[in-house]
Amino acid sequence: MTQEAGAVRRGRRSGGGAARRAERTATRSEFSRFITRNVPDFEILNTEALEIIEANAETVLQEVGVNFVDNPAALALWKDAGADIDGERVRIPRGLARQLCATAPSTFTQHARNPERNVEIGGRNLVLAPVYGPPFVRDQAGGRRYATIEDFRNFVKLGQMSKWLHHSGGTVCEPTDVAVNKRHLDMLQAHMTLSDKPYMGSVTLPERAEDSIEMSRILFGSDFVDQHTVMTSLVNINSPLTFDSVMMGALEAYARANQAAIISPFIVGGAMAPVTVAGTLTQVLAEVMAGVAYSQLIRKGAPVVFGAFVTSIDMNSGAPTFGTPEAAQITLGAGQLARRLGLPYRSAGSFCGSKLPDAQAAYETANSLNIGLLSGVNFMLHACGWLEGGLVSCYEKYVMDADQLGVLHKLAAGVDISANGQGMDAIREVGPGGHFLGCAHTQDNYKDAFWRSGLLDYKPFETWEEEGARDTATLAAQKVQKMLGEYQAPAIDPGIAEALDDYVARKKAAVPDAFV
Repeated sequence: MTQEAGAVRRGRRSGGGAARRAERTATRSEFSRFITRNVPDFEILNTEALEIIEANAETVLQEVGVNFVDNPAALALWKDAGADIDGERVRIPRGLARQLCATAPSTFTQHARNPERNVEIGGRNLVLAPVYGPPFVRDQAGGRRYATIEDFRNFVKLGQMSKWLHHSGGTVCEPTDVAVNKRHLDMLQAHMTLSDKPYMGSVTLPERAEDSIEMSRILFGSDFVDQHTVMTSLVNINSPLTFDSVMMGALEAYARANQAAIISPFIVGGAMAPVTVAGTLTQVLAEVMAGVAYSQLIRKGAPVVFGAFVTSIDMNSGAPTFGTPEAAQITLGAGQLARRLGLPYRSAGSFCGSKLPDAQAAYETANSLNIGLLSGVNFMLHACGWLEGGLVSCYEKYVMDADQLGVLHKLAAGVDISANGQGMDAIREVGPGGHFLGCAHTQDNYKDAFWRSGLLDYKPFETWEEEGARDTATLAAQKVQKMLGEYQAPAIDPGIAEALDDYVARKKAAVPDAFV
């Protein structure tokens, strides 16, 4: 079914004059299409190095193996596929995992409830999604505190209004005021109703993944979900070389339903992988191949993403470090390995270890974001809002990072060498000793010639001082309040909204609250 046909089909299903009136009167926030790179990827490894790492990864799978814990069904599938099973250890013959990976698609479309915001994951594309997972939030007014469902909804609203962000994300913060066994319902409902961008599903238990699928069927229609990918969700590997039953249960649910999963080792170099770049890349590749291969045993052709979350470690304190050259080398190398495997690639983000949205945060984040662009990342989780090593979702840093994502769009576009881009008419018109401010070429192009920040201050010193000598974090705090004050929810069919309310209410009422 084409995108247009899908939109028509969903329109007919949800239908109704109320929905059409809501759509006509809704405020449409400005947004940019996902990035398609017109610049080359940076390749840090030569062919010989890549072949060595690939051979070593096959050796790891065959000789060392991986553990699939508390999952007899997975062991049975692997045995039927030809792997050697010893207890919970799975040893995969050389070449088998790569052969199984070959059935996973190299690109796929994730559909949004607003078809204009569908994203293409893979190829030359880059999709940007916000921070994921922090239990704490920070803002200038309230400082550092445990996140609430109100914070969660605020971040979804900021994501909906952020021009350069293509995806609503998943657990943008962990709402600790809602029971652990029920908060996934509130989080999903927020993404589905407060945003019309694509979103991620729950992975904290297999049944929560099933809830995500059921709620998506309410939003899109069962037939549409059965035939299209509407979720991309994060499945972490317990590095080193361990696949736990919780994450694998979520992967199984999503693969069976043809919903996408990012299969991502969680690597802290020196703690969960070797301290060397080549050693870490070997482990990352082995883990990803085993995870992707398993997804294809569940359902051949299920969409998956080659994930690599990689950070180094401070050998003095043991704390993870971000924006480092070693992490950059691994991110670049993993991109090459993903392309050779023919899979979409997830890595990088607005990573930093700073406690505040300060210079350290800016340096580390800029390093990571730019390396993500150069490494060929297709899906960038944590693209904005990350603080304190991923423990904190920061309001100010969210809008600071989201503003800088516009730079990635501009860089990725490459250099215009059309007749207009060459600017020869301008050079001829101005000639020696003149200036270009008033020439026809400048007048024709000034609106779009340069990327313009929606946040940073470029005013003269005197004006800046008169306006309160505001630093960037202060400007960001003011922008957060302005955006939340101007937010309007995108239109949604009232019948669908009511059905989501009913599903969430019934699921919550069925079990008592649990906070562990």
